Amino acid sequence: MPKYEPRLMVKISRYQNYFPTLPADIQQDVYSRMDELLVEEAQYCDKGNYEHMSQILTSIALYEVLQSRGKTEEEAYKIVSEEMWKFLDPTSMQKLSKKSFFMPLMKKVVPFGFSHRSGTGWRYTWHIDTDSKDEFTFECNECIYEKILKPRGLLKLGAMCCHADIINYGSLHYTDFIRTKTLCQGGDLCNFKFVRHKTDAGDGWERTASI
Repeated sequence: MPKYEPRLMVKISRYQNYFPTLPADIQQDVYSRMDELLVEEAQYCDKGNYEHMSQILTSIALYEVLQSRGKTEEEAYKIVSEEMWKFLDPTSMQKLSKKSFFMPLMKKVVPFGFSHRSGTGWRYTWHIDTDSKDEFTFECNECIYEKILKPRGLLKLGAMCCHADIINYGSLHYTDFIRTKTLCQGGDLCNFKFVRHKTDAGDGWERTASI
């Protein structure tokens, strides 16, 4: 099982480029807060959740430590969210979406990846057997981002991570990403739908304004 150690977790988080730019004392405060969080959220610290927990706990610790070091809540959220989004690079997925096999590939890769990278606290519903060849739909019924962040009054950090999906999937070629609700934004589940078109966006169809 991957080692749940703050320094290692930060290195695989979406803050891996930003974190080294922080002063050493702030870095140490983040590590210390992550040590506390690891104890508090030990029930989710299994093999499947390692990448998720690295993201969640680094986000919480950075957000809180920046405020303890003089940033306002708004300033801390702006830094944490923008640095996290800045790390994302959707170009590979965009290039892949040009391929005719993109939808069949998604139907195989996404469930497989989620099953291996989701541990305690997750639950999904898949519709691959009933989807048409041009659609891929599923729901996330339980999510550890919501389970960890909601009791802490930090659902905005969950919504911040939800927005990462918009960055990654919101500009795919020939493919509309449709999501109307997420658990971290007050929904009863997160609904995912990908619809494949014969033409690219703007040529007979418009992208959905997903959340």
